[in-house]
Amino acid sequence: MKYTPLNDTHEALGAKMAEFAGYNMPISYTSIKEEHLAVRNSVGVFDVSHMGEFIVRGKEALDLIQKVTSNNVANLEIGDAQYSCLPNHEGGIVDDLLVYRLDEDQCAEGEQAFMLVVNASNIEKDWNWIADHNNFEAKMINISDQTGLLAVQGPKAMDALQKLTDVDLSSLKYYTFKKGKFAGIDNVIVSATGYTGSGGLELYVANADLVQLWEAVFEAGKDLDIKPVGLGARDTLRLEMGYCLYGNDINDETSPIEAGLGWITKTKKGEFNSVDIFRKQRAEGITKKLVGFTVDDRRVPRHGYPIEDAEGNVIGEVTSGTSSPSLEIPIGMGYVPKAFSTIDTEFFVVAGKKRLAAKVVKAPFYKPEK
Repeated sequence: MKYTPLNDTHEALGAKMAEFAGYNMPISYTSIKEEHLAVRNSVGVFDVSHMGEFIVRGKEALDLIQKVTSNNVANLEIGDAQYSCLPNHEGGIVDDLLVYRLDEDQCAEGEQAFMLVVNASNIEKDWNWIADHNNFEAKMINISDQTGLLAVQGPKAMDALQKLTDVDLSSLKYYTFKKGKFAGIDNVIVSATGYTGSGGLELYVANADLVQLWEAVFEAGKDLDIKPVGLGARDTLRLEMGYCLYGNDINDETSPIEAGLGWITKTKKGEFNSVDIFRKQRAEGITKKLVGFTVDDRRVPRHGYPIEDAEGNVIGEVTSGTSSPSLEIPIGMGYVPKAFSTIDTEFFVVAGKKRLAAKVVKAPFYKPEK
């Protein structure tokens, strides 16, 4: 079992801890609903230091990342971040990830530098996959065990965090970042990213500085009802937005086109893994599609529950489901034949001996106020 530098802090706060991706992680501190609503209405802080971070730099770093990712990295300027995925060779997904275009102050002339942020459960898998494709003049450095990460999310996040830095946080556009001094700590990557749909920042620091950063963030947000938030609410927040979770909604056998991730699959950028498969799916269409749905019942759809048509034929399977804390209704996602994917199409989710009436809706389920 691995531990983040904040493990003692979480336990002192009374967090319910559990193993996740090999780490001892906080699932909740009070309740998932309370923490979820704190992020939607004020500000919440997640310790997500279990995530993986790789540095890729060199004269052909761009070529390597273009080869292994689906999005077009050539579009990134220094200070930009990008959501993408790592396709395998069969049209599936090795992992989804973020790509950061770093400054080049530590690079030789003609070199570029990037940071890849990958899911905790896939660190070794992703590293080996990218390394196996590194036939380029690119150096890879795994900094996962030296890097801490806080996600400070919610509509009041910027109000709290601006007190801690001279970086103009209001100037940070979505999916951009800056490096600067934050809470007295040098070289913090301040990133306008997150997986909650409620705005905020993600802060990358050296592990040695993580406790100092956590304490400073909570001091800055004490008048804004700031709350620590566990992985339980992280899951309900992302599901309300219709965001995919690797291992549930996307995996080695699901295509990004099927998963509604065509917008990160740039089949015109040049050659990359599985591009011919994705081009064919675009030209000929797909047979199944990931959809969001609501359930007309109090029971919650769960991962693995069968989806049936009106006649009782199994047509798909639930990939994610929960009771939405914001909407107070059961919601879910799952793959169904394309004919059942249009908005307002009805089908049934099988929960034991009960069939729950469900209807396809447009994601996101929850639409934050602007």
